[in-house]
Amino acid sequence: MKSLPALTRTIKIAVVVAASMATLAAAPAPAGTDKHPTGHRGPVFVQTDDVRGNKIVAYHRAVDGALHKRGVYATDGKGGVLQGSVVDHLASQGSLTYDAGHRLLYAVNAGSNTLTVFAVDGERLQRKQVISSGGTFPVSVTAHGDRVYVLNARKGGSIQGYRLTKKGLQRVPEWHRSLHLDTGTAPEFTHTPGQVAFTPDGSRLVVTTKAGGNSIEVFTIGRDGAPAARPVVSSKAGSVPFGVTFDRRDRLVVADTGPNVVLTFRLDERGEARLLDDVPTGQQASCWIVRAGDRYYVSNAGSNTLSGFRQHRGPRLEALGNTPTGAGTVDAAVSPDNRYLYVQTGGVGAVDGFRINEDGSLSKIGTTPVPDAVGGEGIVVL
Repeated sequence: MKSLPALTRTIKIAVVVAASMATLAAAPAPAGTDKHPTGHRGPVFVQTDDVRGNKIVAYHRAVDGALHKRGVYATDGKGGVLQGSVVDHLASQGSLTYDAGHRLLYAVNAGSNTLTVFAVDGERLQRKQVISSGGTFPVSVTAHGDRVYVLNARKGGSIQGYRLTKKGLQRVPEWHRSLHLDTGTAPEFTHTPGQVAFTPDGSRLVVTTKAGGNSIEVFTIGRDGAPAARPVVSSKAGSVPFGVTFDRRDRLVVADTGPNVVLTFRLDERGEARLLDDVPTGQQASCWIVRAGDRYYVSNAGSNTLSGFRQHRGPRLEALGNTPTGAGTVDAAVSPDNRYLYVQTGGVGAVDGFRINEDGSLSKIGTTPVPDAVGGEGIVVL
């Protein structure tokens, strides 16, 4: 396993030499095997994280998966850059989150310590609210029902909870919890927390701490919406848990960039993460993970690839191979019909689109430049 300084050098070198790296091309789908329905496609929203002024760029998603720019919406906040980061200025997953139940889009403004709330009307956004993140350098946001939580990355890390009302978000001071992480160690971007996510039933909050705590921390949420006073902490030396998702049985699936593996856990009654499966990506800086039905795709920032996996009846994952992307493979999102995957390439400030074939392989649709988005993170597909 690489040391953290070595991992940092790997990411920086990969961005420079990405054009010359040899990677495996994905196989196209056999003719006649695409059984996904066609018809209306929802938009794609991409966050720039621009330090001069954060923006959300809206794209029309055509029937063939191609993206066409429709509008740019200012968040009224600024993006931020963690020290040592090259392609991933927030070094997080979930910095842009869609609340389907309320048709709201949440965007963090790391440089302003705020959260922006947009109302979503098709491909159009209307800014409704800008509110304090309750901490320093927000990097991830999650929503369930009328509860919203933000993850702040600096000064030891913290989570802050909100209640969604008819008047908008209301910050609840009692729903603030400090994480007490080692976020001051260089390089900063590897030691700040990676993501906050509700479990599918909304009963718990999961926080990944990367190298700042080498842990997965789980807060039980009370009936009143308040998190437990202290989380249940599952830690392991050398572990750098980053992005998370959940499988169909609500098991936790984690991209761990320390050993570059995908880990599957069961959360027990206490909230402790019990390891069920451990499969390597064989790539570098395996940080972000998204789910498409029974398939999973991991973004490898140091290798400029996506690693595919398939889950069968149990928790075990089967490797499907790697697909090349542009330089600096970071945050990704999957369309609701599991037919398309879009991944940000932070080294060049673009989005690479792929069709997800029946066998889990990826066929590239094209690359869409995103203005002022080099190093940006945060993407949502509706």
